[in-house]
Amino acid sequence: MNNSFKDIINSDKPVLIDFFATWCGPCQMLGPVLKQVKDSLGDRVSIIKVDVDKNQELAAIQQVRGVPTMMLYQRGQQIWRQSGVLSKEEIIQIILEKTN
Repeated sequence: MNNSFKDIINSDKPVLIDFFATWCGPCQMLGPVLKQVKDSLGDRVSIIKVDVDKNQELAAIQQVRGVPTMMLYQRGQQIWRQSGVLSKEEIIQIILEKTN
């Protein structure tokens, strides 16, 4: 795992990582949803997008088998992971439940 990824996930603030691909239809649907999540939660969460085609080694280390795959980290620990598209409400609920 590269150091910048470790630095990102070691934040006290929850970090949602979205592993996506530009050619992936569901990934394109998830993008605006994640923007709405960020607009709703503001500074309470960081949302990082990782293009699996440009970061193949990181995707392999994280065992990303399909896109989109979201992972939620807090203080360096993965506390949730799921593939597929969820609604804004579902993602916000997961972030709030898993980090409180």
